[in-house]
Amino acid sequence: MPPSPRIVIRPYDERWPAEFAAVEQRLRAALGEVALRVDHIGSTSVPGLAAKDVIDVQVSVADLDDPRVAAGFEILGASPTDIAADHVPPGSTGGPEEWEKRYFRAPPSWRPTHLHVRAEGRANQRYALLFRDYLRHSDPAAAAYAQVKTALARLHPDDADAYYDVKDPVCDLVMDAAELWAADVGWAVWSI
Repeated sequence: MPPSPRIVIRPYDERWPAEFAAVEQRLRAALGEVALRVDHIGSTSVPGLAAKDVIDVQVSVADLDDPRVAAGFEILGASPTDIAADHVPPGSTGGPEEWEKRYFRAPPSWRPTHLHVRAEGRANQRYALLFRDYLRHSDPAAAAYAQVKTALARLHPDDADAYYDVKDPVCDLVMDAAELWAADVGWAVWSI
């Protein structure tokens, strides 16, 4: 496996939504009906938020083991990885299957892209969408999150493990506020 690229947080780029749309179009063409949803997630999906220049995509499917999933990504030239689960937040209920996923590496010819495949209705599918929507709603939370990521990239530019060891629990803190917001406004995955 090649070494991880240097972690660099840069200002929001107005091109990111269009770059996601191009990736989404490719994914929908290759995956067809197996892709129940294709969502732009992560920091590049939040207008104004500083981020790594990597488009995070969540493909929601009914069954992670549906052979059409791997076949669709193979058609695109994406490579499967051994990444099979997400970070589990403290206090999480449900079993490990709630955090199971498939992760594919985009072909080298694509712009930097992370391809997450998660099962519809599971906790990790909801987490990514609620996290994004809350940061789109809360400018102070988004600004504080950007400060944390920028500091982590400055302190650990070549150590992804250290970066995520801090960033993941910070995301869990943001999610605590996001859950309160979701309950207050009636947010649900199906409403987006």
